[in-house]
Amino acid sequence: MNFKLFLRQALRFKWLIILLPISVVLITFFFVRRLPQQYISEARISTGLLDPSKKVISNETVDFFAVNQQFANIVEKFTMKKIINILSYNLILHDLDNPKQAFKPLPESFESYTAADKNEIMGKFRKKLNDKAILTLNDNKGKYKLYQIAAEMGYSEDALVADLEVNHAGTSDLITVSFASENPSLSAYVVNTLSTEFISNYTTDVSLNQNSSAKILDSLLLVKRKMMDAKNEQLSNFKRTKGVLNLSEQSATVYGQISQYESQRAEAMRVIQSNAGAIATIESKLRGSDGFINGSSRTDNREIINVKRQLQLANNAFIDGGFKASDQRKIDSLNRILSTRSATNIDENVLDPRSSKQNLVQQKLALEIALQQARSSIRSIDGELSVLRGRYSSMVPFDADIQNYERDAELATKDYMTALDRFNQNKTDQRFGLNLEIEQLGLPGNPKPSKNVLYLAGSGVGSLGLCLGFIFLLVIVDSSIKDAKQLQIVTKSSVIGNVNSLEVKEKNFRDIWNDKSNNKKFTVYKEQIRSLRFEIFNRMEAENQKILGITSLASGAGKTFISYSLAYAFALTGKKVLLIADDLPTHVSEEKGLVASQSFQTFLVKKSFHTEDLITIMNKSHERNSLLEIQNLMNLKNGFDILKKEFDYIIIDINALSDVNISKEWLLFTEKSLAVFEYGKTIKEDENSLIGYIREQPGFVGWILNKVTNEK
Repeated sequence: MNFKLFLRQALRFKWLIILLPISVVLITFFFVRRLPQQYISEARISTGLLDPSKKVISNETVDFFAVNQQFANIVEKFTMKKIINILSYNLILHDLDNPKQAFKPLPESFESYTAADKNEIMGKFRKKLNDKAILTLNDNKGKYKLYQIAAEMGYSEDALVADLEVNHAGTSDLITVSFASENPSLSAYVVNTLSTEFISNYTTDVSLNQNSSAKILDSLLLVKRKMMDAKNEQLSNFKRTKGVLNLSEQSATVYGQISQYESQRAEAMRVIQSNAGAIATIESKLRGSDGFINGSSRTDNREIINVKRQLQLANNAFIDGGFKASDQRKIDSLNRILSTRSATNIDENVLDPRSSKQNLVQQKLALEIALQQARSSIRSIDGELSVLRGRYSSMVPFDADIQNYERDAELATKDYMTALDRFNQNKTDQRFGLNLEIEQLGLPGNPKPSKNVLYLAGSGVGSLGLCLGFIFLLVIVDSSIKDAKQLQIVTKSSVIGNVNSLEVKEKNFRDIWNDKSNNKKFTVYKEQIRSLRFEIFNRMEAENQKILGITSLASGAGKTFISYSLAYAFALTGKKVLLIADDLPTHVSEEKGLVASQSFQTFLVKKSFHTEDLITIMNKSHERNSLLEIQNLMNLKNGFDILKKEFDYIIIDINALSDVNISKEWLLFTEKSLAVFEYGKTIKEDENSLIGYIREQPGFVGWILNKVTNEK
């Protein structure tokens, strides 16, 4: 957004911005100074939800989420149509019963009612109060329009709710009911009556709901109890008919016995296998050549016996032979052999083999007896196992049935206990539930602080914001181009300068440039033209070019005026300038002025012209003819070459780009070109192509924003 343009528009509408807020504040003052004062009255109700002193169970935990829901529910019920209508009935009956002490004056429509009519109206409202009926538009269809009467008296639902506030502050146990009105007694009456009626109705509703819930829970409890008794009876009958006391324990006992006998059988099998292996080992030892059992004593003993026999024979021969020395030596030799053999036998047989063999034979006999005992016990154990397994198998069919009965009985018991808990909880809630009490009655209070200053400030600020918003909207919606930056963004080309609007007619350029009256518009105009002359001079001299074409998007942009202005400005620097342009109402100047014009078409035919001063003017054809229809391209170029030799600068006032065919032909002969755009105009959709065309011209310099207003 262009803030400069916004400020400019704000200055343009400055009196509207000043006067409108002042007017609004004055009007608001006349309205608010007659506003009646408002009196607020507050009543406070305790609920017992968060007050430990009112709880029967002091250590009861508080569910703050559930408590907040209860508070929100109570606050919403305060403004229910039923409760507000009850308040309306009480207010209407109060004013009709006590006209002298009425909170509000009776409406004018009551002047036409007789005393009987008023009594009948009161009776209808009293009946609605007793029935706690809701007031609707259908109540206008009877003899008396009760809905309309309530609205006329100022006690309609909308009127009461607008000034009523019910809220719960933070974590307190209190609910605050406040009402604001023009009458302090009315405010106190409303909060007290509303609190009393709400407590009465809420307590009644809660009691009815709890009693209804108790009846439902009681019937549900009876149903659950019957189901529980039926399931338990089915389980009991099954146990009696099947002879089952406690199937799970009995099956566990039988299974334990089976496990015990199986372990005994396994132990007996282990004994049999171990004993059989031991007997086989003993038999192999007895049959074998174990040194500890059989040893080498049998062979040695035979040798010793043989030696002893030979020794006996040698002794006999020694005696019988007369005690010969040779016989003595033989006896000594045999004694040595006997001693050696005996010693060897003693060393090799420390243990008695006979004793070892006897021990093995005894062990074998003992093992054989134990083996026979184990085999006998196997038969006994197998018999017991077959009996126990048969008994356990007979229990299996009952197990599935009794599990179903027990599961059904357990579920029925759980359902019954759940229903019983809910029933007991409901009884507890009825006895120790919500206890609403009025802790503080509403009293007539002081008037509220006046808000007149806030109203005045709000009206002033609001109206000022409305004005600024309106101006802001104008700036946003306005797509007209009013500064060089906008023009540069839209055209995507450079802007070389601005020219202010002079708003003068039939004023020659010499008078403008020689004006000494300190006319600010003339001063700014001359500075801007000089700036344009400088920019054009730099670009044309840098490339030694002389022909400058000036065009615009549409007619009326002031391109002819710019052409004449630049021609005069260049003439002031001593340059000879040829201006090919449309007619501009001016006076003939003397030196360095604008001379009488000649015809450009005549020049093209005759190739002759008159240069009476620094500026020579050739008028274009008024018939909007095509250049190429007048002369061929070569002749046109030759003509411009002649002019370039005679003049320092040739400025051509080219037709607007909307005249596409003519402007394109003139642009063929220009070396530099400018485009003029009128201040405050918008660019149409079909002009974007023209902007693109002029931007793509090889010698295009830029844009000039013309007729600028309020530009300093």
